[in-house]
Amino acid sequence: MRVGISLLTLVPGVVGGSETYARELVRALERVGEHEYRVFAPSIVDDLDGQRVRSYRASRSLPGRLRAMTAAYVRPGPIRRELRLDEFDAVHFPLTIKIPRFDEPPAAVSLLDIQHLFYPEFFSRAERLYRGFAYGRSLAQARTVIAISRHVEKSLVELMEVEPGRIEVIYLGLDHELFRPGDEPREPFLVYPANPWPHKNHERLFEAFSRLRRERSDLRLVLTGSGLERLSCPPGVEVRGRVPREQLASLYRRASALVFPSLYEGFGQPPLEAMASGCPVACSTAGALPEVCGNAARYFDPRSVDEIVEAVLTVLDDPERLVERGLERAAAFTWDACAHEHDRVYRGLAA
Repeated sequence: MRVGISLLTLVPGVVGGSETYARELVRALERVGEHEYRVFAPSIVDDLDGQRVRSYRASRSLPGRLRAMTAAYVRPGPIRRELRLDEFDAVHFPLTIKIPRFDEPPAAVSLLDIQHLFYPEFFSRAERLYRGFAYGRSLAQARTVIAISRHVEKSLVELMEVEPGRIEVIYLGLDHELFRPGDEPREPFLVYPANPWPHKNHERLFEAFSRLRRERSDLRLVLTGSGLERLSCPPGVEVRGRVPREQLASLYRRASALVFPSLYEGFGQPPLEAMASGCPVACSTAGALPEVCGNAARYFDPRSVDEIVEAVLTVLDDPERLVERGLERAAAFTWDACAHEHDRVYRGLAA
């Protein structure tokens, strides 16, 4: 059985957790997959094995990305010919956008979030219009929709009127060889890995951190992610930028805690990565985070600075119980299990 995996809309360093999902799924399928896979990648990605699709005009800028996706919808013929879709039994679009248009072979689309329906104010009018069109068309054209959490599944049914029988819930995984406990001593800093998108809630975190520093003057806040240099940070905040995954894993092993004040998450991998590294977690109640983190995190309302401060202090004062629960919780999420579940979906598509 031959499966095509389209990563045409992948932009390295820009699309956040969806890039981790796409890359780790491909790696896991190479390790444990039961079928033959061909990955389609845009020309701006040069570190993935697979076919470079030259007819898709990939771009790193948001306007360029919107133009490329729009052009692929309007003139799908060149991309269809380059992909040679008739050679496949099933095609999967992990990054939500199903381009080009085609009826056969049967396709699956993964939906990671529909944040634009919860927080439309965080998106420009052009982004909202495009998401509404592209997501709607992609979901309508797919035979199966893969949701990465029960929260996303519920949102699909209630907000986008997707039939429940077309939805498969598959949790994401973790790289347990990378994210694991170590021997490094814990240091007095909090870590928050997130690009500075509006829903990542950096401003409230900064307010909470400034108050925390009044009680713990040696406490630091370490930020990682792309585009953080444009933020105005209070004293004690260190901006590391986009760091290699090995450096992020080291930060988890050394941090006193992960603080994760996001206003919306379709899944939320950083809290699980921290848990797997033995780092206690203070986490938002938004989106799928309580579903994913279970009883292994100290929760807070991300809109309440008071609750963020209280949760972080509680974790710093008594981390041991959360560390133990976090290690147990994170162990349940693996990329190999995620890949096996995707193979089950591919078999269903081809049947």
